[in-house]
Amino acid sequence: MNYIVFDLEWNQSPIGQAGEHPRMPFEIIEIGAIKLDKDFKYVDEFRRLITPKLYPKLHKYIRGILNYDERELRKKGTTFKKACTEFLEWCDSDDEEYTFCTWGPSDLSYLQCNMDFYRMPQLPFPLKFYDVQQIYAEKYTKDKKICKLEKAVDKLDLEMTRSFHAAINDAYYTSKILEEGKFGDISDKFTFDIYRHPKTHDEIVMEYHDRKLDYISEEFDNKLMAMADPDVISVRCSRCGRKTMERVDWFQVNSGTQYSVGKCMLHGNMLASLKFKPASDSSKNIFVVKKIVPISKKRYKEIKEKKEILKQKREEKYLKYKEKSEG
Repeated sequence: MNYIVFDLEWNQSPIGQAGEHPRMPFEIIEIGAIKLDKDFKYVDEFRRLITPKLYPKLHKYIRGILNYDERELRKKGTTFKKACTEFLEWCDSDDEEYTFCTWGPSDLSYLQCNMDFYRMPQLPFPLKFYDVQQIYAEKYTKDKKICKLEKAVDKLDLEMTRSFHAAINDAYYTSKILEEGKFGDISDKFTFDIYRHPKTHDEIVMEYHDRKLDYISEEFDNKLMAMADPDVISVRCSRCGRKTMERVDWFQVNSGTQYSVGKCMLHGNMLASLKFKPASDSSKNIFVVKKIVPISKKRYKEIKEKKEILKQKREEKYLKYKEKSEG
């Protein structure tokens, strides 16, 4: 097994949304990757600069953080399709199975968006990968909050021999975090990319791993239909899979998220979170990403209190509206 630790740099319309292409708002201008073996030891590295076609002028913010400019991209860059093809061939060049690793969940989505734009073959589905940012946060940060790559490198006292904000360098530092972070066996700490999602019931993703449950639903016409589906709203123990006893019924945290808490008699309280995701820009359909994780008694109490506070706020808002309409 090899780990492909990769990072991307991308550009966007320099004039904002008015100049944005709806099928590719972020255009990749660099692919950088480090190949590690099963023990997180360095094997090889890959780098390609890409000459942008949609947005040839760099956005001012992008230009400000990169250590190269349009001139170097035109001089040393190649086409995205050629660079991506060579990257995927390099990933598979050792005839070893490989898994992608990234610092955060965005890179895989942007890579696939660019691949779709150029009508390239799709990556496998469902696509598992390792979010090193989250793996690091779960071990090293308070309340498991994510942090920037530079902060993690500094926290682990890694030698800073390369500048940040170049894809190959950020991939290098991410690989060093994996190598030096003492995470042990991470095989169960994968997550699922959701750039592509299940279209039918047969494609639903449901997997128990790392004391968690990941569930990705099929498409629904709307949120009400999703919340009427027993598989979507069931709260199971993320360790044994048994149905839990209801402790906190589903309630809306914000426009896109709902919470519920159930109790497994063997393994304690389980927090279930639902996020509603748009199926595509051309469809009003949605799909659901559900995660279930064990929580402490303290966290259960916080969730219960949160529900009561939100309920009270909604009641107060309704009373104000009623008074205003009647007055």
